[in-house]
Amino acid sequence: MTDAAESLVSFRRDLHRYPEPGWCEFRTTDRVVEACEDIAGVTVEYGPAVLAADARDALPTDDVLDEWLDRARAAGADETRLDRMAGGFTGAVATLDRGDGPTVALRVDVDALPHAESTEPGHVPADEGFRSTNEGYMHACGHDAHAAIGLGVLREVAASDFEGTVSVIFQPAEELIGGARAMTEAGVVDDVDALLAVHVGLGYPTGTVVAGLEGILAVSQFRATFAGEAAHAGKSPQRGRNAVQALAAAVQGLYAIPRHQDGVTRVNAGRVEGGTATNIVPESAVLEGEVRGETTDLMVYMREAADRTIRAAADLHDCDVTIERTGEAPTASPDESVVDVVATAAAAVPGVDEVRRTGSLGGSEDAALLMRRVQERGGRAAYVCVGTDHPGGHHTATFDVDETSIRQGVAALSGAIQRLGQRDP
Repeated sequence: MTDAAESLVSFRRDLHRYPEPGWCEFRTTDRVVEACEDIAGVTVEYGPAVLAADARDALPTDDVLDEWLDRARAAGADETRLDRMAGGFTGAVATLDRGDGPTVALRVDVDALPHAESTEPGHVPADEGFRSTNEGYMHACGHDAHAAIGLGVLREVAASDFEGTVSVIFQPAEELIGGARAMTEAGVVDDVDALLAVHVGLGYPTGTVVAGLEGILAVSQFRATFAGEAAHAGKSPQRGRNAVQALAAAVQGLYAIPRHQDGVTRVNAGRVEGGTATNIVPESAVLEGEVRGETTDLMVYMREAADRTIRAAADLHDCDVTIERTGEAPTASPDESVVDVVATAAAAVPGVDEVRRTGSLGGSEDAALLMRRVQERGGRAAYVCVGTDHPGGHHTATFDVDETSIRQGVAALSGAIQRLGQRDP
């Protein structure tokens, strides 16, 4: 392994040891900013400059943000940088400006998941000493590798004869479908001619690159809060208005929404809670869930049906309900001309033995918001997958990445960016 590759592996493992959830990526952002500022010619913006404050979806409470800020401080993050990020202004945009020429951007995400990491023998992070130190949280989807790839691409392009501008967008809160809208509305891609987004794994093995993923499902996430009235469950249950009963009816109704002839739709009641004791008619309950669609129109169909279902369930049981939209993203499709460029670049990378032009994501991604903004303004975009062998599936306790794929991702994406930077790639 070369010194450059070893450096990126070390960087990835450092981030893996300190996973942070969406809008709380304080130490992660600190490390990203520090590493990018070490590259000659690179400027880094972070904090309120790269985020529209009111567009930060699914923002945690102040207490949660302060807790994670304190964790980052205890882990040695720079105090000046933390001051700029306080209140949930995480993420960064690193830019190399080489004068006249196209503007090309790469989007990587940096947040982790609320999931406990395996301690079992054979799990490489546990065996080699870089397992999560933030118990109950882990990089279970490869975003630590994404950040390392972003850093590596910036280094490679800076060392090349690239002309124009390249930006690497280190986006927070992807798992919450919360970060891309804030960055989009802050204008971070408004002058971008070509945008690439990247993900590792997704069922594709090491040595495979998918140049342009399709099948990005549009998604809408929500929180429904039911309000009823408490009563003694034994003496006077008729005086109560049971919020949990309303919630249960809503869950049943959500899964009964008719499928649609025009394409794939999804619904999930992902988190439910309510009530205080077995002998009290519960006066409050919360349902968090999501709907998805193969197209944005199909997602809207599901969203409207879900809202009607939830309100009808509340009304049936004489409860009030408020529905909060916590995150939303459309679908997006790659531009064929960008797919061509990525495929050509990936085919030249040692160790990449299969290049697929297209494949299906089968999930949702708020990178679609950034892609759509670039495309609506006359630019081009694609969502790229860099295959990686992983012993556990995404979002599981044993998820890990084959670190060989970091080098392959850097080579493929930096090569594509240099080609996109040419006026006629």
